[in-house]
Amino acid sequence: MNRRHLMHAAFGSALLADLACDAAAAAPPARRRAPQTIEAADGAHLAYTDWGEGPPVLFVSAWACPSTMWQAQVSRLTQAGLRCITFDRRGHGRSPDPGRGYDMDTLAGDIAAVLEQLDLRGVTLVGHSMGGAEAIRYLARRHDGRVARAVLVAPAAPYLTQTPDNPHGLPAAAHEQVRAAWLADFPKWLSDNARPFFTPETSQEMVAYGVRMLLACPLPVALACNRALVATDLRADCGKIAVPTLVVHGDADASAPLEITGKRVAALVPHARLLVLRGAPHGLFITHAEAVSEEILKAARA
Repeated sequence: MNRRHLMHAAFGSALLADLACDAAAAAPPARRRAPQTIEAADGAHLAYTDWGEGPPVLFVSAWACPSTMWQAQVSRLTQAGLRCITFDRRGHGRSPDPGRGYDMDTLAGDIAAVLEQLDLRGVTLVGHSMGGAEAIRYLARRHDGRVARAVLVAPAAPYLTQTPDNPHGLPAAAHEQVRAAWLADFPKWLSDNARPFFTPETSQEMVAYGVRMLLACPLPVALACNRALVATDLRADCGKIAVPTLVVHGDADASAPLEITGKRVAALVPHARLLVLRGAPHGLFITHAEAVSEEILKAARA
């Protein structure tokens, strides 16, 4: 290569270096490389998705539901400038079933693993139904400052089993009867009980979609999660929550009636605020998706 070519090469390299520096200065700070899956404390692997940029929102799904249940919220909130992280509970969705860990302490520990391994801070923690119960247990046991606020959507809490000091729950024998019906014919039980999860206006196609989500969960996993949910007393946990908390609940919820779940959780959590959506059933993340998304957005921006 002659001297002229060397000068052109040197000039070109310098120009490219300057352009690279300008681009780096203009680009937003790079997010540190994240793991492909989250590894829980006991070695279980949790699949997750991480959409958007901005203040982080971590979603915890309902009983037997994959993280795709939040697709309406993720779509709306990422467009509004939030970072939305969803994960599949062990044995749900894309997360393999480790055959263990279906107790409330371990499941709350899985939330901690996601927060820590993705190094999330200033988080709005959102949980629906059983996901709300897991969020309560996490918030009561962990005080690492990663979660700034919580939104509990139709939480299945604080205690679902009837005891001498908890007349609001169902008798343990009634819970066993439900699980026996699942063992006998889970698809039929879901089909028979799906409609109250939605509103009368909900399309049959959407109802069928909801049933398919639940059927995708392995029955042993669904049974184990239900046993943990109904047996866990979260009344004391609610009193230990130290972050601002919004409870969003529908007054047409047949699965977790407002009077014995949402209102009681809001009364037990210090400084919690209860928002009642009129006509909303337990599946309000679908039937009232825009209202739920808007409340999460307002909470995250507070």
